[in-house]
Amino acid sequence: MTQAVGVIDIVWQGRRIPVEKGAKFKLPGYKNNPLTYGAKAARAREFVAGEVTAKTALEKGQSFASVYGDGEGELQLQCDTGQTYVCPDAFLTDGPPEITGGELLELKWTIGTYEEIMS
Repeated sequence: MTQAVGVIDIVWQGRRIPVEKGAKFKLPGYKNNPLTYGAKAARAREFVAGEVTAKTALEKGQSFASVYGDGEGELQLQCDTGQTYVCPDAFLTDGPPEITGGELLELKWTIGTYEEIMS
């Protein structure tokens, strides 16, 4: 039986962040936009940045700065199927997340480049 991605682990700026099930990512790359002229259609390529969304908890004794790193840094997306995506130029995009009792923090990154490593 074939295994599909089930668990995505996140390492942000060298720190493993435990995340809730349902973390998701879209890798960066090119998309084709339709371009119509006269009775013809063509495509115009556009680069689209990648996105990563995950939720985690702020635990007792844990520094907020250990979860929320400012600036650019390396983000690793480690899939339980053996793929690891290393994104050297990732950055958090939504500013500091809202901290609400009884709820998880939502973290969102933008990524511009990546390297896929298979294990």
